[in-house]
Amino acid sequence: MKLGWLHKAEETLFSLLLVAMVLLVFVEVVLRFVFNTGISWSQEATLYLAGWFVLIGVSWGVKQGSHIGVDVVVKMLPLIWQRVATLAALVICMAYCVMLLVGSYEYLSLMQMIGIELEDIAIPKWYALTILPIAMLLLMLRFAVLGWKVIRGDASGFGFHDEGEDSMHLVQPADSVIGDSSDGAGGKRDSDQEPRR
Repeated sequence: MKLGWLHKAEETLFSLLLVAMVLLVFVEVVLRFVFNTGISWSQEATLYLAGWFVLIGVSWGVKQGSHIGVDVVVKMLPLIWQRVATLAALVICMAYCVMLLVGSYEYLSLMQMIGIELEDIAIPKWYALTILPIAMLLLMLRFAVLGWKVIRGDASGFGFHDEGEDSMHLVQPADSVIGDSSDGAGGKRDSDQEPRR
């Protein structure tokens, strides 16, 4: 699937939301503590920006493989069973997404029918909550892409980062310095080595 444009759009939106949140909080802090004033709607705007940021980040995290996963047992299985377990997990994840998608659609429809606005910003509440179905659709797309990779044999799991394995580089240099030292206690000096014959 050619989804490069979607990846770019998602990462751009992700970045813009983060920048908007940081700038809004920074301006609010400066106004409050330096000028003894503030923006009446900044707290609510920051809250909804954070919600959008997190929900967009969920699908981005699936793409990057950065979600926390407990896959010790799955990794011990043969490759074919790893794929089966991943596909089963993806089916469960997709079912969960469908439930949230239907629920969010019904909730947004209700908010639109009632006509509730946000407390501090004069826009309908359902506008601010449209991220709920959008995020679920993005997440379902990510799961579908991953499922296709598993079926094709390009992947065998979710691609979670192994924190234990990733942190081993912090220990290995220390061990290699001790073991490979040319003049330390763990190694021989050049003058101590036996001459070549």
